[in-house]
Amino acid sequence: MIDMRSSGSRTARTWRLAGFLLVFLAALGARAEPPASKLPGRQPDSKEPWGAFLGKAAHYAIGREYQRQHPRSAVFLDADLSTIVGDGKLGNPKSLSKFVRLLRPDITDTRALVLFEIKPDDEASRSEGKAQAGHYLAALNEVVEPDKKLAGGTGFEGSLFLEFENGGALWRLSWRTPEPGVTLYRWSYRRKKPGASWKERAAQKEEEVPKEEAEQRGELAEQAIRAAYEGGERPKGFQGQVYLPADCH
Repeated sequence: MIDMRSSGSRTARTWRLAGFLLVFLAALGARAEPPASKLPGRQPDSKEPWGAFLGKAAHYAIGREYQRQHPRSAVFLDADLSTIVGDGKLGNPKSLSKFVRLLRPDITDTRALVLFEIKPDDEASRSEGKAQAGHYLAALNEVVEPDKKLAGGTGFEGSLFLEFENGGALWRLSWRTPEPGVTLYRWSYRRKKPGASWKERAAQKEEEVPKEEAEQRGELAEQAIRAAYEGGERPKGFQGQVYLPADCH
């Protein structure tokens, strides 16, 4: 006999998740139309603001660092739920609705059975991340096998530094996970001090990254971090060094 109450409950949850997805995609669409800004090396018609480069750099670095720290895990970065469930061998991805399967958690570890949503370190973003992580977990745990239920990840934190030139200003990207499934990041800044090592400057008082410097170097910061993790050549115009978390101990 079919339990109509159970079936109805699943249907209701599916519609709630679908509604969340529509609202989420609409919000992304609204954010995808920022005011135009001109940055070095960009296409003339590009409308992506400097903050987007720093956000992408943070997501990339934090995701790659999680992979580096968990080499034996199957880690999915910004993958859709269908891929996570199928390739992660958690269950049948066809059980996901066509809307819900498009959801993309930032980090999902199918060996440790945890996920993380990455957000800027402020209260509004933290609340948004908590809600998103909750929806992702509800969607996944609806279809995964009983012994493969996921939870919000904990205990993930770290930092890296960017030095744009010897003795110049030092940027820091740091992140923490104050509650299950929500990893918050922030960028900070140390003033230039010629002749001082990067570790000496790292010990200086931190400040907000000046807007004008972020506008000039936001894209370069993203490119430099990618090159550091991928072992590629330094981007054109970058004369400094990236110090990954492994270098900071």
